[in-house]
Amino acid sequence: ACHSTTTWRPVIRVDHIAVLGTCFSCHNGSVALGKSATHIASSNTCDDCHTTTSWAGAVFDHSAVTGSCSSCHNGTTATGKSATHISTTNTCNDCHSTATWAPVLRVDHASVIGTCQSCHNGSIALGKPPTHLPTGNVCDDCHVTTSWTSVRFDHSGVTSPCSTCHNGSTATGKTATHIVTSAQCDVCHTTVAWLPATFDHATVTGSCSSCHNGTSARGKSGGHFVTSLQCDSCHNTTAWTPIRFTHTSGSYPGDHAGNPPCLTCHTSNSQTIAWPNAAYKPDCAGCHAGDYKPGPHKKYGDTKYTVSELRNCAGSCHTYTNSTLTTIEKTRNGEHRASDGGF
Repeated sequence: ACHSTTTWRPVIRVDHIAVLGTCFSCHNGSVALGKSATHIASSNTCDDCHTTTSWAGAVFDHSAVTGSCSSCHNGTTATGKSATHISTTNTCNDCHSTATWAPVLRVDHASVIGTCQSCHNGSIALGKPPTHLPTGNVCDDCHVTTSWTSVRFDHSGVTSPCSTCHNGSTATGKTATHIVTSAQCDVCHTTVAWLPATFDHATVTGSCSSCHNGTSARGKSGGHFVTSLQCDSCHNTTAWTPIRFTHTSGSYPGDHAGNPPCLTCHTSNSQTIAWPNAAYKPDCAGCHAGDYKPGPHKKYGDTKYTVSELRNCAGSCHTYTNSTLTTIEKTRNGEHRASDGGF
């Protein structure tokens, strides 16, 4: 298997099939050539990498290596990182396979020492395209390390106002049916979802009905009281109910003020009151013609108040000393004064 029939030496060949021991039984530097001083750190099983016909042309079996990648791939024993290599640790197999350097099998971002921008700058690795929205250079604020898509957007990294991106081109903008407003998105919406929106009415430039018309925003329901008043005459901006309409202006003196039952005056579904005595509207007598005290009302001397003077209960109830009406002789009692509410 190894010797010729004419002499033991020199050995013609070594038929490794006939060798009973391990590689190291011979290749130990004494019996036969062993690992050199510059040999990479490995076990003593030569045939993990070498063939029995030649040391050269080794097929490297990384599973037999006892050190780390950089034990060999340091630029001396074996090829190391090039001068243009991205900033990483020395664990080659985080990205490369044991079969070839390129293409890179994967990039394990956990082993990358630099920032996203160190690689994703458009030179070493893909960077932000020209149409990318204005942000900082920390890619992982939005992107994951496995894919550019499936973005989870971190608005805290955005340096511009909402409308810079949410303009209908770069990102979703206001729809055609959006209410009229010049406010930025975050005045009403959160960065998690469009809905639910917390609406700040202080930024609205139109009237209530500009939005609350049943199209842009909820309008009056089918059974709503018939009125031309704006919503905020009765409702507040946080909820439709409870209704807070009170008759407290100068148009509602005495018993008219406060919160009288609606049907006391509004006998029909309208903000317009049906006058019981239409001939006297809009004076008090329009409703209170039957509430006057009977008999004539003295004005001064023997002169009596006319019906026209008495139809407005808010005045014309004093008895004066003379026709100049400058000195009051006596006043009617409290129940005659509308401000006292004692009809």
